[in-house]
Amino acid sequence: QVQLVESGGGLVQPGGSLRLSCAFSGSIFALSNMGWYRQAPGKQRELVAHISSGLITDYADSVKDRFTISRDNAKSTVYLQMDSLKPEDTAVYYCKTEGVLRADYGMEYWGQGTQVTVSS
Repeated sequence: QVQLVESGGGLVQPGGSLRLSCAFSGSIFALSNMGWYRQAPGKQRELVAHISSGLITDYADSVKDRFTISRDNAKSTVYLQMDSLKPEDTAVYYCKTEGVLRADYGMEYWGQGTQVTVSS
């Protein structure tokens, strides 16, 4: 059973930076595609950034050139470096993956989320 645990959220001033981490366990991290999503109050959850097992990355237009997704297969961890933060980046940020083993192929797994608040 895959488990995802996010950390690194907090309160930051506009223009500041945060780095989120998502620790993965329970399956083969190196084979897993990983994504960061966010959900602001009253809004739908949206994809922020995605990194494939082959290191191909993709970003929402709203965060391009400000956020960077990366992964460390040795640590089974995916990161989201967030720079030039704006108040509209305020949301709960979630880590997500899909199962890669025969028993859970395609099953979605989500972390518990970490709050990011951008405010002066």
